[in-house]
Amino acid sequence: MQNPERSLDRTTTVPRGAVPAVIRAARLLDVLSKTRDPISLAELTRALRLPKSTVHALCSTLVHTGFVTRMENGTYHLGPHVMDLAHGFLSRIDLTTEFNKIWESLAVLPEETIVLSVRDGMDVVYIACRNGTRPLGISFRIGMRLPASCTASGKALLSGVPPQRLEQLLANAAFPALTRKSVKNKDALLKQLAQVRKQGYAVDDEETRDGMMCFGAPVFDGRSSEPVAGVAVSLLKAATTRDQKELAIAAVKQVAQALSQALGARPTGAPAIGTTDVVRRTATRALTSG
Repeated sequence: MQNPERSLDRTTTVPRGAVPAVIRAARLLDVLSKTRDPISLAELTRALRLPKSTVHALCSTLVHTGFVTRMENGTYHLGPHVMDLAHGFLSRIDLTTEFNKIWESLAVLPEETIVLSVRDGMDVVYIACRNGTRPLGISFRIGMRLPASCTASGKALLSGVPPQRLEQLLANAAFPALTRKSVKNKDALLKQLAQVRKQGYAVDDEETRDGMMCFGAPVFDGRSSEPVAGVAVSLLKAATTRDQKELAIAAVKQVAQALSQALGARPTGAPAIGTTDVVRRTATRALTSG
C-alpha cells in the first residue's frame, strides 16, 4: 500500500476562508483512495492525525452521502458516489476521447503502452491509458496515482508550471524513489525540467520501473500557459532501438500538439518535430531496422 500520509501534502497550506471540516473530509477521501483494501477507523485516525471521535463523525457523514462505504466488519472504503464525480470530470471535456482517436490515427507503436494524465500537486493521476503487449512489469489504470517527479508525463506537466508556483510546490516536496534511478532531490528535478523545456519532451529512464523508459509531452488549452495534461508512451528499454525511440518522441509530441489544438491552444508557429510526416518517416525507418 502506498503511504497514506502522502495524501496530506496538498493540504499543508490552507487558503483563507477554507472550511476545516471539508478539508478534513477531503483528506479522509485521499487516504481511502490510496488503499486497495478497506481500512479501520483506527488506521484512518492515525493517518489523519485527528481525534477518533472527529474521524468517526466524518466517516458517518461520508457514508450517508455515498462517498464512503462502511463494510460489515466496520472498516471503510470509497463509496459508489465517488465514481459519479469521476465520470462527471471525464465527461466535461472530450480530452480522453480525442487522445485515443488521435493516437489511433497515427497507426504507430501498436504494441506500446500510452497514457494520459493530469497533475494533482506533486502526483500525476491517469485519466486514460492503453496498456501494450510488451511486458513492462507495470499495468497503468484509470485513477492510478504516481509521483510526478518519476514519470515522463509528470515531468512534462511540471515543466510548464510558472517558476514561483514551482518553487512553492517543491519547497516541502517529498521525492519518493520508485527505483534506484528515481529523482532524489529538488536540484536534480529542476535540472531535468530545464531540459524538458529545451527539447519539448520529458524522459523517464527507468525512474518509474526498472527496464522501462518513457517519453512524455505537455498538453495545453486556450486559457492558460500552464499544461493541463501530459501524454506519454512507455517502452521496454532493452528491446528499443534508436529509431524506435525517435519514433516514440515524434509520436508523443504529435499527439500532445494535436490535443492542445483540440483544446483551443494556439499553434506554436514553427512546425513541431512531431509532424505527421516525421512520424511516418520515422516509423518506416524503425520498422525496417527491426
